[in-house]
Amino acid sequence: MNEVSSISRTSHVNIVTLLGFCFEGRRRALIYEFVPNGSLEKFIFQKNGDRQLTWEILYKVAVGIARGLEYLHRGCKTRILHFDIKPHNILLDDDFCPKISDFGLAKLCPGKESVISMTGCRGTIGCIAPEAYSRNFGRVSHKSDVYSYGMMVLEMVGGKTLNDEDYHTSEIYFPHWIYSRLELDEELRLHGIVDDDVGQERVRKMILVSLWCIQTDPTNRPPMSKVLEMMEGNINSLTIPPKPFLSSPS
Repeated sequence: MNEVSSISRTSHVNIVTLLGFCFEGRRRALIYEFVPNGSLEKFIFQKNGDRQLTWEILYKVAVGIARGLEYLHRGCKTRILHFDIKPHNILLDDDFCPKISDFGLAKLCPGKESVISMTGCRGTIGCIAPEAYSRNFGRVSHKSDVYSYGMMVLEMVGGKTLNDEDYHTSEIYFPHWIYSRLELDEELRLHGIVDDDVGQERVRKMILVSLWCIQTDPTNRPPMSKVLEMMEGNINSLTIPPKPFLSSPS
């Protein structure tokens, strides 16, 4: 019922459309629009290292997800915090237009409030904002979705889940690796597939925005409206953010 309550309040090209729902005894079913290309997850996590989507499409997907989240945070009469943004919950239509799905963990915020009280930890390991599992990092708010968005876009760039065992050492943990390359102003040669200036620029923009999104302190993260502005703006206006405290595992 939480998912019905949340998604029934939405209408946006980047949010999956709920067509109906039914109950039969204890069994419940939600009926959504058919999204033929399925989950983004299957397109970016390839064991053989081959990438199925071009950088142009990946960039378009990242921008579309940002638009969807910005709508949930600012475009709805009741602000909706998703709390489970990850590749598995992003569906792609025929034209690879992304649609945010799975509102089972979502929370509704009255009016334009964004800071909420929450018992327990919501989300998926690897994408959960620090404040969602420890209040020592700050208060849970719409900035928690911003963190998850940043981690997800880094997964899109790296082609692996950031919870992958291969990424658990400081030498190859992806956020740490990426930040080190940016500090040294090195080219971002990822899987040997960024072979043109346009691809290089899009990848760099996605990475810079993501690193701003995964700042440990929620107050240092941009709201989704600013994230969208950064994604669609000139890359020359983007600066390297402070190194996230959690960018390198202990």
